[in-house]
Amino acid sequence: MRRWLIQLRKEQQLTQQEVASGAHIDRAYYAQIENGTRNPSMTVASRIAYHLHINPSLFFSEQLSDPFETALTGSPITIAHCDLEHRYTWLFNNHSNFMLKKVIGKRLDEIFKDETSTKLLDIKKTVVSEKKPVRKVVSFKLSDGAIDYDIFCKPIYDSNNNVIGTASVSMEGQKPFL
Repeated sequence: MRRWLIQLRKEQQLTQQEVASGAHIDRAYYAQIENGTRNPSMTVASRIAYHLHINPSLFFSEQLSDPFETALTGSPITIAHCDLEHRYTWLFNNHSNFMLKKVIGKRLDEIFKDETSTKLLDIKKTVVSEKKPVRKVVSFKLSDGAIDYDIFCKPIYDSNNNVIGTASVSMEGQKPFL
């Protein structure tokens, strides 16, 4: 069962029929995808992902992610993907202030109106415009106090070598990555 997909659909207050219609597939087929009894093709996954504002790789990462999920869950590391408009398409191991329903499909500055959001958005804009990685430490004021994140952000490319977004890894604290 793809609980993450069900949760994401419900957080966006969509029915199975609305997602299926948006992806141009039958609702029963979509229900089977949610239940995990059928796997979508890359085309169908892309259409569903577009409709839900997520990265289509989520459908195929389940088989590959167990070791990474085990290692990263509960760690001080957060991983995120954003599109060219700097809207979150995927987020993993996020701080509780960054609830998926608040963040997926949105830019950080649309959610949090502060200087830190602007700094993070500027990092992503630089990565896209210069087509090269950026690493900076940014301090976020969160519900449990200020937390410094060592952020490494790099461009994501499509098969034609066009930049289609950014991928970032953020680690609590100012110590360099090992």
